[in-house]
Amino acid sequence: MIYLFIHQNFPGQYKHLVRHLSQDPANRVYFISQPNANWMPGVTRLVYYPDLSSPLRCHAYSIDFELAVRHGTAVADTLRMMKAQGVTPDIIIGHSGWGETLCVKDVFPDVPLLAYFEFFYHATGVDTDFDPEFPSPDADGGRLRMRNAVNLLSHASADWGHTPTRWQQSLYPAEMRPRISVLHEGIDTDLVRPDANACFRLPGEGLTLTAADEVITYVARNLEPYRGFHITLRAIAEIQRRRPKARFVIVGGDDVSYGGPPPEGTTYRQKVLTELDGRLDLSRIHFTGQLPYRDYLNLLQISAAHIYLTYPFVLSWSLLEAMAAGCAVIGSATPPVEEVIRHGENGILVDFFSPS
Repeated sequence: MIYLFIHQNFPGQYKHLVRHLSQDPANRVYFISQPNANWMPGVTRLVYYPDLSSPLRCHAYSIDFELAVRHGTAVADTLRMMKAQGVTPDIIIGHSGWGETLCVKDVFPDVPLLAYFEFFYHATGVDTDFDPEFPSPDADGGRLRMRNAVNLLSHASADWGHTPTRWQQSLYPAEMRPRISVLHEGIDTDLVRPDANACFRLPGEGLTLTAADEVITYVARNLEPYRGFHITLRAIAEIQRRRPKARFVIVGGDDVSYGGPPPEGTTYRQKVLTELDGRLDLSRIHFTGQLPYRDYLNLLQISAAHIYLTYPFVLSWSLLEAMAAGCAVIGSATPPVEEVIRHGENGILVDFFSPS
């Protein structure tokens, strides 16, 4: 079989599937992406470069669509190159979110296309109006409706789709759902599992922690309201009072992955720490930034409790990895967290807005 994957950030959600398929010598695995340093043995990478140099002379609502077209056409150019070299995939599997699958059928009309549908935007009732403390700049219904144009066109050209959770599937219009299966990309539980002998060395501090310590963890790509960072820090003030030996290890950067930016010249971390000035023992709160994957896993393996709060939005791999590592998880009673945590059985569900 000849498999072709498309995702701007190789390997993206396809990491486990690509690794599995590439280990079979009967398969040829190709992957189209934008450049990065990641690699896998047995995978032929093809890099595309969207034209981002020319100005975006369009309405503000059309910017996302214009960028999607540039991604889609650049991927199509790469597909034509493959075709000219005599390579015709048996199946093409690609993430639809950035427009990369928009023009696939123009090059390979007869090759089955399986597209990843991650999120259908809504102006109300989901993420953008969830937290009144941080109004979303995307709350404008017209802007989000135009953003969904990529979803709609990608679905029209795909033979089938998949999405990680039932809740994410439910966000799509009723007429789209029958061709979108619920299929999570998976967790490698041979790698992500409990380890009683694990230890974690705090970067730059010379302190090594084990499961014998009271370690409470929080992990996000970036420390921001979408993943409940502000609520978590407010809760820490009370937890420290009750658990004087507890240490908090907080993993994540200071950029913004989702939602609006913090006030100019600051970060969400600085903003919340300023709010809580004098109420936190910072000697027991350790901000690590983003960690190498192996260190991150070791941290989960020694964690006594793991906090995962999120707006109603896409589910983080870190939640399922924390569960697979054996963490006691305190999660927000928000979708899609409620799909995987059964309160009192494999975790505890709490009100997102209640630090107490």
